[in-house]
Amino acid sequence: MLKNITLLFFNCYCFILLGQSQDSLYFKNGIEKPSILATHHFGIFSARINTNFKLAPQKKTSLTFTSTSGNNFHPFVETYIPKDPETQKEQSKLIWYHRNFQFVDQETTPADYMNIEIDAVIKEFRIGINIPLTKNHELDISLRSLLITKGKYPFSVFTGDESIEWFHSNLIGGEDPYGRRYYGLNQVNFRYQDRYGNNLELNNNDFFLGGFEFNHHYYPTLSINKTRNIFINFGSHLGINTSRYNSSLDVGVSANAIKKLEFKSNYELNFALGLNVLRKNLINFEEVIDLGNNPYLGTFESDLQIAKFTKKKNYNAFSVNFQIQTSYNKKEEADYYRMIGKWKEINGGWQHGFETLYKKLSFWTFMYTYGRPNLTLCVYFKEDFRVNNAPDFQTGVSLKLPIFK
Repeated sequence: MLKNITLLFFNCYCFILLGQSQDSLYFKNGIEKPSILATHHFGIFSARINTNFKLAPQKKTSLTFTSTSGNNFHPFVETYIPKDPETQKEQSKLIWYHRNFQFVDQETTPADYMNIEIDAVIKEFRIGINIPLTKNHELDISLRSLLITKGKYPFSVFTGDESIEWFHSNLIGGEDPYGRRYYGLNQVNFRYQDRYGNNLELNNNDFFLGGFEFNHHYYPTLSINKTRNIFINFGSHLGINTSRYNSSLDVGVSANAIKKLEFKSNYELNFALGLNVLRKNLINFEEVIDLGNNPYLGTFESDLQIAKFTKKKNYNAFSVNFQIQTSYNKKEEADYYRMIGKWKEINGGWQHGFETLYKKLSFWTFMYTYGRPNLTLCVYFKEDFRVNNAPDFQTGVSLKLPIFK
């Protein structure tokens, strides 16, 4: 299947290059970046919003192909959430690893129960088309698909278990800091039971269609565009999720601002800030898995990019992106939940499977972009310095090609 997809991309690429004409001038449109959304094991089932840091609609309709690979790892952990207010109050007085709530049965000790185990390299393949509508409006449509893998060489050179544990053993982290070696490298264990008793399970080489996303962006014409080189855009977003675990509809809005600075010697600096809010599961088409009881996901993102233009109007750009997202579960439950896992056998992080669902998730992304009139190529890697392992390390490559004038 991957071979067929690769051949399709290559044929499309050759056809487009042969059929298009060269531009005499190239306009760099702010910070053009692909989808850099994390391969979070809950997030992949929803239509999260990829922040838009462009200055204006594109002049041409374009196609974008993006491939992403992320290593997600959480050892098996169980969680009990007591329902009785007095029990909640009692447990909240204790630090989470000293809580002593003992579940007997739903009549005497009512509680929600969940368990999770995530160990896989998650790969996302995304195809998008961007259509300029008017001077100030554009429409972006994308299709995302997911592949669950063991992450073996040569398909996961940087995100496989062996590479990550070599890094931990030889550079930073120490020997097996989170239990990958204890559970075995290059495994797929992807299981989750929600608080309602519904089960999600994925296996090695499971491939599925995640959904379709429709993003409309509006770029108002303002005086500060020319006087201060500050540009603003607003987005409205609709996602149709098609996996059997989360067949649903998501909606969202976004607002973004970009400051552009031009320097001598053909250098350009862009600084951008963005905010967006997604309402997950506004409509459920079927019974779905509870992928977090917080119905809203809010995201703040910033990006700093420096670009150098060549004499042929091509450019090389480096950027640093920071993103922070609100938690998947309601944070108040973290005051009284109890988690059970193999804390004696694992050096650290045995509780992350549920603990991180109640925390804000933050990521740093480092990107290199090469742009020319007939294509834009971007490669990036993403790291979570708070060590939430969702994912631990992620890489991506994206190719954008204009197809119509």
